[in-house]
Amino acid sequence: MPITLILGGARSGKSSRAEALATSMSEHPIYIATAPMIDHDHEWLARIEQHREERGLHWRVIEETLELTRVLQAEDGAESVMLIDCLTLWLNNLIFAGRTIEEEAEALCELLPQLKGEVILVANEVGMGLVPENEEGRAFRDAQGRLNQRLAATADRVEFVAAGIPLCLKERNN
Repeated sequence: MPITLILGGARSGKSSRAEALATSMSEHPIYIATAPMIDHDHEWLARIEQHREERGLHWRVIEETLELTRVLQAEDGAESVMLIDCLTLWLNNLIFAGRTIEEEAEALCELLPQLKGEVILVANEVGMGLVPENEEGRAFRDAQGRLNQRLAATADRVEFVAAGIPLCLKERNN
């Protein structure tokens, strides 16, 4: 089934675009949220709550910060529509958990074409701004860029969202 990758900068409208696509495909899409709960960060918790409210009750939400491939396998079905928001947070979570990014990315890219349902992936395009000032920031930017490239090669459709406007970068006709 089709794999769609939606890229964009922070607050570009990529999540809204992904949610609109998912709800156009299914009355009860699955939302896989990768954001970690940071109890001491009240602004972050408010953002998560706002996302929950905006989504509404027709979504089935699974919160998973690390085991993305396991969740995709468990929830996959011919009629499933799964939205993963977002791979940038997932990558960040992997780094902080000491996981091997290349292995995790490989596992995800190998799994995606095997899934029976629709998959919509959201990720930040982080390589269009300033060069990060420290080694960790540059390593993260580079890892995100490599992950986005691998996912774009695997995806059937790739969109870039800027100012809420989606631009199709790739469309594979089956």
